[in-house]
Amino acid sequence: MASHKILVIDDSRVIQKTVKSMLPPGNFDVVEAKDGEEGLNKIHSDKPSLIMLDFLLPKRSGWEVFQEIQADANLRKIPLLVMSGRKEEVTEKISEPFEFFEFIEKPFEKKQLLGAIKSAMAKSKKSRAAAAAPAAAAAPAAAASAGGGEDVAALRAKVASLEKEVAGLKKQVSQILAFIKQKLK
Repeated sequence: MASHKILVIDDSRVIQKTVKSMLPPGNFDVVEAKDGEEGLNKIHSDKPSLIMLDFLLPKRSGWEVFQEIQADANLRKIPLLVMSGRKEEVTEKISEPFEFFEFIEKPFEKKQLLGAIKSAMAKSKKSRAAAAAPAAAAAPAAAASAGGGEDVAALRAKVASLEKEVAGLKKQVSQILAFIKQKLK
């Protein structure tokens, strides 16, 4: 029986098969999901010991899946390895350094994959240890003074990015409406 269940959420069968072929035989049970929606369902049903998440997915994007994982304390405990062909796609939404998950750029080699899996598991252990530390259970004021400023800055950066994205979408909608009105004349 496999000692680790890895969920690979990627719409590319090539990536799914590549991951499966790069892992040592007998140690890993690879479960596959072709889109973000199926991936979230399998996270809940299969209880993987590692999640490999592509950032660009149909139905629900990797970003949406990432946000749902981060919003659930139980899911945050699962080691996470985010994959993308372009690192900029990830850093646009999530600023570096990636403290609680690992990133791997596609395409990757076997050595890179195994190193990234080890790093994701180490980062997950570190985040669980930090969450279990007595300092984390201290008063909110103490928690805020212990680095809340960085969290606030990161949130402000994310809000600014989202506002920029919304402005772009509004512009696209107005262009589409103008086009439709012109065609209806």
